[in-house]
Amino acid sequence: MAPQPPRQVPEQQVSAWRPRVPGVVEVFHARFTGYAYPMHVHDAWTLLIVDDGAVRYDLGRHEHGTPHDTVSLLPPHVPHNGAPATADGFRKRVLYLDGSHLGDDLIGPAVDEPDLRDPLLRLRVGQVHAALVRPGDELEAESRLALVGQRLRAHLRDRGGDTAPPRRDPGLARRLRELLDERVREGLTLKEAAGLLAAHPAHLVRAFSTAYGIAPHQYLMSRRVGRARRLLLDGGSPSQVAVATGFYDQAHLTRHFRKLVGVTPGRYRARRPPAGRHFASTRSPFAVAQPVVDVSENVQRQ
Repeated sequence: MAPQPPRQVPEQQVSAWRPRVPGVVEVFHARFTGYAYPMHVHDAWTLLIVDDGAVRYDLGRHEHGTPHDTVSLLPPHVPHNGAPATADGFRKRVLYLDGSHLGDDLIGPAVDEPDLRDPLLRLRVGQVHAALVRPGDELEAESRLALVGQRLRAHLRDRGGDTAPPRRDPGLARRLRELLDERVREGLTLKEAAGLLAAHPAHLVRAFSTAYGIAPHQYLMSRRVGRARRLLLDGGSPSQVAVATGFYDQAHLTRHFRKLVGVTPGRYRARRPPAGRHFASTRSPFAVAQPVVDVSENVQRQ
């Protein structure tokens, strides 16, 4: 058998979008093999992770690199460049953040030490990206980003990350839960919740998770799935139920429903009770009216 020629990898693969997440100016995913960035600046913070290969860049007149366990944070208005460190190029994921997560007072420390070796931070940044590519999971992305921002600030202020135990605040957690209960279908952003409850977004996430053992976005999705189950059993189609319970679309409902219930909404809806068992149900908004049949004439007189 003749040897197969080596697989050709495109020199450039790029995806870029602006999500509906406060503080995120742009998401940029790219693979480059033969391209090198010239010196340039951004007006936003650049939070960079490299999934394959490595990048070599200059920042503040010093050369830096990006090994796999590193998160690189490049401050705004500071010139930098970038080029593949090997012939195989690199694959990277980038968040461009405005000043709501990181203030200008942190630019100096970021110039001095832009590459942060922190496996937990690296994991959390990857989780933000994973949520951002799924429409409808903006609250999860925003919640995870709040924790990333907190850890970045701690690094730049020489506290070595958020190693302190979370401070308990059950009253705040309860108020956030009540707010989520009121907005199951409509939802809300973490920024909006922080404004309504007069609390920092990262503290909101930590207080809620500490009190209930579940993150705010997980709680909201659980409530939506619970409502979806009832509506599916009442006869609603998955597409109708997705709209009625606040999911982005049917695919968004299916992903979370299968995660929490173990089957798709369609299969769940198709299940029937065992023979001989009957369950009472309140009338559904999706129920179809049945014709009324007069059977009195079929009753024989005794």
